[in-house]
Amino acid sequence: MRPLLALLLLATLSSTHATEPTTAIQNMEQLGERLFFDPNLSRNRTQSCATCHAPSQGFTDQRANGVQGAASLGDDGHSLGDRNAPSAGYAAFSPPFQRTADGQYVGGQFHDGRALDLAAQAGGPPLNPIEMGMESQAAVVARLQENAEYVAAFERLFGRGLFDDPIQAYEAMGRSIAAFEQSAQFAPFDSKYDRYLRGETELTEQEELGRLLFFSQQFTNCNLCHQLRQRPGAAEETFSNYQFHNIGVPINQTLRARNGKGPGFIDRGLLEHPQVEDPAQAGKFKVPTLRNVAITGPYMHNGVFRELRTVVAFYNKYNSRRAERQINPETGAPWAAPEVAENLSLKELESGPALDDRRIDALVAFLKTLTDRRYEPLLAQ
Repeated sequence: MRPLLALLLLATLSSTHATEPTTAIQNMEQLGERLFFDPNLSRNRTQSCATCHAPSQGFTDQRANGVQGAASLGDDGHSLGDRNAPSAGYAAFSPPFQRTADGQYVGGQFHDGRALDLAAQAGGPPLNPIEMGMESQAAVVARLQENAEYVAAFERLFGRGLFDDPIQAYEAMGRSIAAFEQSAQFAPFDSKYDRYLRGETELTEQEELGRLLFFSQQFTNCNLCHQLRQRPGAAEETFSNYQFHNIGVPINQTLRARNGKGPGFIDRGLLEHPQVEDPAQAGKFKVPTLRNVAITGPYMHNGVFRELRTVVAFYNKYNSRRAERQINPETGAPWAAPEVAENLSLKELESGPALDDRRIDALVAFLKTLTDRRYEPLLAQ
């Protein structure tokens, strides 16, 4: 009986193993997807790209981290950055970092555009000591080589002998993650707004008012920075012109108190970019996409505002002389001073009249329609 039971047990185990799902890596996008979710590429094997860019949360970091989600916690379990993790959703549409003929800086990745493109951005966090914390490109590549499936896929996609050169192998990793981030998973264009454009649904009266205000060149200043397409309402609008502006965002004092930057530290934004030396760029940050903005707070480059309505009220303070409009609704105190008081984009900020509560609420309602279908249940939370 015992040999027979052993044979039966072995057959059962073999059958179970044979039916386990095995998906071979066929292309660069699939390889990038595996890498995006792999915590082994961090020093303590606890953090992946998806940790700070969770697909279930609009590709942002919704962990509280002791700072109400304003910044991400590093792989070491205690390090905190000074900037909010931007959404990786729709990031592929940001052009490579460049200076245009009229002297404007445009594009790139990260809040200051310091990464040329998605591939360069993907190579940043693994080596950042307060993020994934790996000591070198070679160390990351060694982690890749621990996975035989990775080795086979990299050599098939990028050529045999790739791992003889850690620099090339590391660049191939970045290119693969970028390929995944360029997939439709990151940019489905299926929000209520998109469905409205396709005639599949209608906006509510409040949402329609918000849409008209948003694209108006007379009643708001929204479209001066958050419209890419020349024609309002154009399909696949990403709601950013990818330029850099200083809008007077104050210091996030709660975050600074926790991350050890100290009272004398100033985040100079675009001036932190290694290719930018013009002091007139201090305090400027890249205009973010508004896709999924309603579910990807907290807001601004440092997560200083918790609510979307607060952001609209913040912009409105530049055009309103009413005393109550100069009060931050989240703190009950006057709006704090800008972190960098120079180089404010006053031309854009002071365009348009002051908004009453009805129009502020309408703009917020419209911004909620930019939420991808998969995240619409989060709007009720």
